[in-house]
Amino acid sequence: MKNLEERGHLLTEQINPNSQNLDQLSSLELVDLFNREDAQTLVAIASARTELAQAINTTASALSQGGRLFYIGAGTSGRLGVLDAAECPPTFCTPPDLVQGIIAGGAGALIRSSEDLEDKDEDGANAIAQRHITNLDVVVGISAGGTTPFVHGAIQSARGRGATTILIACVPAEQVSIEADLDIRLIVGPEVLAGSTRLKAGTVTKMALNIISTGVMVQLGKVYGNRMVDVAVTNKKLRDRALRMLQDLTDLNREDASYLLEQSGRSVKLALLMHWTGLEREQSASLLAEHHGNLRAAVSSYQKQE
Repeated sequence: MKNLEERGHLLTEQINPNSQNLDQLSSLELVDLFNREDAQTLVAIASARTELAQAINTTASALSQGGRLFYIGAGTSGRLGVLDAAECPPTFCTPPDLVQGIIAGGAGALIRSSEDLEDKDEDGANAIAQRHITNLDVVVGISAGGTTPFVHGAIQSARGRGATTILIACVPAEQVSIEADLDIRLIVGPEVLAGSTRLKAGTVTKMALNIISTGVMVQLGKVYGNRMVDVAVTNKKLRDRALRMLQDLTDLNREDASYLLEQSGRSVKLALLMHWTGLEREQSASLLAEHHGNLRAAVSSYQKQE
C-alpha cells in the first residue's frame, strides 16, 4: 500500500474520461451525464450485497445484546454518518445513544468545512475512548478514499477495545487496506468532478447506510410489514402518519384511531397490539416486552394462547 499522503493513485481521485469536457456541456447534457454516472451506484450496491447483509446481521445481533452502533468519518463521510444516526430516533423511536454519528471536528464540522481535522489518527482514537466503546459495540468507519487518518485511528482503537469494526470505502482493497472485521467496498469509479467524493461516493454511501440501519431496525422488531410502527409521534406530520397506519392496519375510522393512539400513550405498536388482542395498555406493554418489542411475535404468541 502506498503512503496515505499520496492519494493520486486512488480510484476516487482519478480523472473520469466521460466528463473531461464538463465545462463545455449544456445544462441538459450535464444532467444526462450525471444520470448515467449515478447508475453506477446501483451496480456498486449490488456487488456489495453479501457484505451489506453481513453488516445488518452483525449489527442487529450486537444491538440486541446491549451494544451500540457508531458511524465515524470526516467531511462528507462524517456528515452522512451523523445524518443516518440522527434519523433513527424519529423513525424507529430509538434512544439517542443507540446509533451515534461521530465526525472529525465535532458538531461545527456539519455546517462548515473542517477537512483539516481529519489528518490526526489520534483524534479518531480519542473519539472512541470518549464514548467508552466496548466489545458490545459496532463501529463503522466511513472513508470514500479509504485513507482518512481519523478513521484509521478510530478503527484501530475500536479493535483494541474488542468492538466489531466495519469499513465502508469506495476504492478497491488493493489500493488501500484497513484491518476491520468487515470490509465493504462500494466501487463507483472516478467522479464527474474529479476528486469530489460528495458525488457518486457520497450517494452510494448514503444508500449503504440506509440499507444497514433500516435492515438492523427490521431485525430488532422496529417494523411491522413495511410500516414504521415505532415512529415517534412528535409533530402533526408524524401523528397523521401514525393515524393512517392504524386505519390501514385495522378497521377503525380516524376518530377511533385517534382515541386508541392516545390510550396507548401515542405508541402505534402498542395501539395495534391493544386493538388486536383486546388487552389493556399495561398488559400489552408487558406482552410486547416479553418479545423484545417485536409486534409480530407478540401477536403470534397471544393468538397461540387463545
